[in-house]
Amino acid sequence: MHWSRDLKGLIRLIIFFMVFLAVRPQLTTDFYSKSCPNLLQIVRTEVIKAVKAETRMAASLLRLHFHDCFVNGCDASILLDGTDSEKFSLANNNSARGYEVIDSIKTAVENQCSGVVSCADILTIAARDSVVLSGGPTWKVPLGRRDGFVANQSASNNLPSPFDGIDQISQKFSNVGLNISDVVALSGAHTIGLAKCSLFNNRLFNFSQTGSPDPTMDPEMLSDLQSFCPVNGDGNKMTSLDRNSTDLFDNHYFNNLINNKGLLSSDQALYSSSEAQSTTKSIVESYNKSPTLFFSDFVNSMIRMGNISPLTGSNGEIRKNCRTVGS
Repeated sequence: MHWSRDLKGLIRLIIFFMVFLAVRPQLTTDFYSKSCPNLLQIVRTEVIKAVKAETRMAASLLRLHFHDCFVNGCDASILLDGTDSEKFSLANNNSARGYEVIDSIKTAVENQCSGVVSCADILTIAARDSVVLSGGPTWKVPLGRRDGFVANQSASNNLPSPFDGIDQISQKFSNVGLNISDVVALSGAHTIGLAKCSLFNNRLFNFSQTGSPDPTMDPEMLSDLQSFCPVNGDGNKMTSLDRNSTDLFDNHYFNNLINNKGLLSSDQALYSSSEAQSTTKSIVESYNKSPTLFFSDFVNSMIRMGNISPLTGSNGEIRKNCRTVGS
């Protein structure tokens, strides 16, 4: 019957448009090969300068990319100034840093390829270079992201926290399409960088309102940190996230967890908490045994994180000033 053929034709047309809408421009590792062929070299040069001036900057740039991608996707929203700036959220205020380094990279890139490269892609490349310059693995970065128009301070207030348990953190990862293996692999970024006393002193004297320290912390480490971060002391004082391997990107972080020397409660929970026994403990043990496995999984998790809701094609914009929309 004609109406049957017409119906089938209509269905095929609907399916075609559904498939067409689902196909979006993909990120590619050679996205700027013609429009900005020296991009990777420009970014690497600027990151080298920044890390030479301050070793800790490698960890800061890596964290900046993480905090960007978990809010609105990887769209450089964390770099925007303004009243709703993510820079002033609980997770970022007086904590996230490296904005000036991204500004310097952007200036250098604009000098050679004006209006071509997004701030979101610069953040992603700088994070990769920070890992490499700290002794970690390298990888080809998928590129082609565009910059978003809005920041989201309220969502930034809900970033994974050092005070979260595994269930909370894994849910926040799941919300952006990442899994429990990504939680452990990306937590391994804490093999470099520093943390303020205010982020772990809850473990030193009155853990979970018990009146006692966290029983999962190594006694010698506990004594050192109680002296370094006394009650009513300066909460902004900093110490290494990865005890005895501060600036080297390696798998030593996982060895610390096995020896009860994780600094943040969210770190040690990956090995010692009741939830860890059936979820993350075995992954921690695997990464401790094999740096090659950790590096491989870390790279894959970084690429997956970099693929969180990117703006591509005609969506978003290319900012010339990473702090300002429409610049």
